Amino acid sequence: MNKGKRYLKSLESYDKSKSYDIGDAMDNVLNTATAKFDESIEVHVRLGVDGRQADQQVRGVVVLPNGTGKSVKVLVIARGDKANEATTAGADYVGAEEMVTKISGGWLDFDVCITTPDMMGVVGRIARILGPKGLMPNPKSGTVTNDVAKAIKDVKAGKVEYRLDKTNNVHVIIGKKSFGKEKLIENFKTIMEAIVKAKPAAAKGQYIKGVTLASSMGPGVKVSYNI
Repeated sequence: MNKGKRYLKSLESYDKSKSYDIGDAMDNVLNTATAKFDESIEVHVRLGVDGRQADQQVRGVVVLPNGTGKSVKVLVIARGDKANEATTAGADYVGAEEMVTKISGGWLDFDVCITTPDMMGVVGRIARILGPKGLMPNPKSGTVTNDVAKAIKDVKAGKVEYRLDKTNNVHVIIGKKSFGKEKLIENFKTIMEAIVKAKPAAAKGQYIKGVTLASSMGPGVKVSYNI
């Protein structure tokens, strides 16, 4: 793949083969985030697990102390008092069966779907649509709950889900360039602590095999992270 001149020039500012402590790594990432928009800053973690095994899955949620900088559209599928509670708590869209019908027709203008346990049978009808896009509510991620107000608050405050992909990597956005170094490092430490805490008991050998930071349009910078 051809790289642009800006991208190639950014590679000259640091040693791509070297791993840096988090402070220097973040400096390098911010210095190479030269796009005209406020780039997202992402962390990519390579884990020493076998995601094909059910007992070596890594998945969870964490509220980043400084949020993600992203405006999140929340859909709540609920009835009655829980639907009213969701509206009061600031959900962008609230409904029941009519929302399932709408999604079946191709509507997906939301980032997070929250539902109550009693509605899972209804939501299950669109699992084949929501699942592949990472939008299916799940108790482990706190999106199947009777406390819809708290779930909405957490998502709006910067709750992120981390989960293992097919290549045994975890990818999480930890904020925007405009956050500045200190807030981004605080978010980085929070997500890394959560991933370390989520280490499966069945995982053997080195758990954290590699950590890389990158901006939306910039190159990756390796981070020294020993555990």
